[in-house]
Amino acid sequence: MAAITLDRVLTEAEALPEDEQVMLEELLRKRRLEAWRCETAAAARKLTRDFRAGRLKSQSADEVIARLRAGLDATAG
Repeated sequence: MAAITLDRVLTEAEALPEDEQVMLEELLRKRRLEAWRCETAAAARKLTRDFRAGRLKSQSADEVIARLRAGLDATAG
């Protein structure tokens, strides 16, 4: 199958009637949401396995919050 460019997809989508464009948007949103749910569930299963196998160290809430804040500070610049 030949690669389809994003520009071509957009051009084709814009040629659809308005109701089908809305339907396409809803379908894409639902598929992305489902993919995100599957990815999140897979990550949760892996973390659960790691936790049960003792590969994760316990941390206090204060330690976790400090690490999260440090990460935010680093990305803020």
